Amino acid sequence: MQKEKIIFIGTPEFSVPILESLINNNYRPVLVITVPDKPIGRKQIMTFSPVKLAAKKYGIPIAQPERISDFKNELTNLSPELIVVAGYAQFLPKEILEIPKYGCINIHPSLLPKYRGASPIQYAILNGDTETGTTIMLMDEKMDHGKIIAQRKFGIGEEKISFEELSKGLSALSSGLLTQILPEWIHGRIKALPQTESLATFTKILEKKDGRIDWSQPAEKIERKIRALNPWPGTFTNIESKTLKILKAEVLQKKEKPGKVFQSEKKLAVGCGENSLILKEVQLEGKKSVLGDNFLHGHQNIISKNLT
Repeated sequence: MQKEKIIFIGTPEFSVPILESLINNNYRPVLVITVPDKPIGRKQIMTFSPVKLAAKKYGIPIAQPERISDFKNELTNLSPELIVVAGYAQFLPKEILEIPKYGCINIHPSLLPKYRGASPIQYAILNGDTETGTTIMLMDEKMDHGKIIAQRKFGIGEEKISFEELSKGLSALSSGLLTQILPEWIHGRIKALPQTESLATFTKILEKKDGRIDWSQPAEKIERKIRALNPWPGTFTNIESKTLKILKAEVLQKKEKPGKVFQSEKKLAVGCGENSLILKEVQLEGKKSVLGDNFLHGHQNIISKNLT
């Protein structure tokens, strides 16, 4: 029988398995807090966050304050004993951090203090890391700065893992770790340890402009960028004043002028600063995504032109 009163705060798809793990392990939140609904796409359709959809599925009350700091009185009245945060993107002020007696704990998909900030999963791929992981920390007023309650490593090796694949893997790892340590944390059998500040590295919020490809960079670096930034902000280049999204690619051990389009064994390829890339899946502005081979069939005139 559940005794602790828990509030869950989160937004993206990464957070949903963590919420469901709490529910399935007798830690059902009394309230879920997520971001307000947003208009998405060309038709500006009001869209629920993945966490809101999950909370509705399980019949859990939902709150969507514009600013969590404005929700202090409501949280105080609820008297939660624990607040669990996963992917919320707002700072919790000191007045809220002090409400639950077991604290506010955050699930962060990196091995803190490495990759603090908004984009730890993307940066692990961008930097070609062979290992990452997840951290459960006791929140304080600074970004991803609090004491570490538990960590688990996640091996990537040489695998060409995508953002979505790594996000799912880290979410599953986080879910299991959270429900494993919660009884120990609540009963005071875990001592949270401070992070080593000198080892801290930071990630930034990714913007659309970060997806532009610089063909003077090595093919290996561009290929990692394509995997890391899909679906957001996506990677793109220009061809004859139109935007061409690059969705999948692989490195080709062949030298060609950076940005120059060529054909390699009937495959669409482009030169880079070092080696080249085979473009396996692309999407021209205003069109659906297609395999690179199929795009080449319909756009033979692209050969020998330069991507910018």
